[in-house]
Amino acid sequence: MSPLSNEEWSVVRLTLLVAVRAVLFGLPLGVILALILARARFPGRAVLDTLVHLPLVLPPVVVGWLLLLIFGVRGPVGALLLSWFGIRLVFTQEGAALACAVMSFPLMVRAIRLSIEAIDPGLEQAARSLGAGALDRFCTITLPLALPGVVVGALVAFAACLGEFGAVITFAANIPGQTQTLPLAIYAALQTPGGEAVAARLSMVSLTLAVAGLLAAEWLGRRLRARLGR
Repeated sequence: MSPLSNEEWSVVRLTLLVAVRAVLFGLPLGVILALILARARFPGRAVLDTLVHLPLVLPPVVVGWLLLLIFGVRGPVGALLLSWFGIRLVFTQEGAALACAVMSFPLMVRAIRLSIEAIDPGLEQAARSLGAGALDRFCTITLPLALPGVVVGALVAFAACLGEFGAVITFAANIPGQTQTLPLAIYAALQTPGGEAVAARLSMVSLTLAVAGLLAAEWLGRRLRARLGR
């Protein structure tokens, strides 16, 4: 198999950049929502849980269409971003990252939530009895003990972003050099006569990155759990 061309390397770099941005965008909110779902009890909790996991069961194209309705230039959020800050997400690299973040968000939240639920609540209660505040307990007990889940959730979400197609092409389009990630480039190559070789090379890169991400998540998760004695 011949080496990648400069254009193909550009697609790989763009895909990695979009995936990193998606994870960085979703991780803080993912930790907060995972903590709420794992610890809090309130009316509407089941509804919030359903909304968080909705991208897992909706067709990705539907998620992309909903993002268009909300963050498009005429959408309620998109119009405000454009008029107040001059930010346009639709058909941009940032929009591709947002679409990937939304699609991978349930995987991230679930991994972090399971890690938080595995923490002995007695440790937090003991710290509370000693006068530790909620933020102090979170930063010194909950977050360090949940770190394996945070790392695994981030890496699994990263791997999922590498393969996201439907939501990205619907919300950010397939623009070479701007929003064309690996799955979109593979699709475009398959629609081009004689593009099978390009699609094969990019597919092997995609497979390699996905396997590396999943193996890294498993290895780091085990190392962190072993260090924490769990």
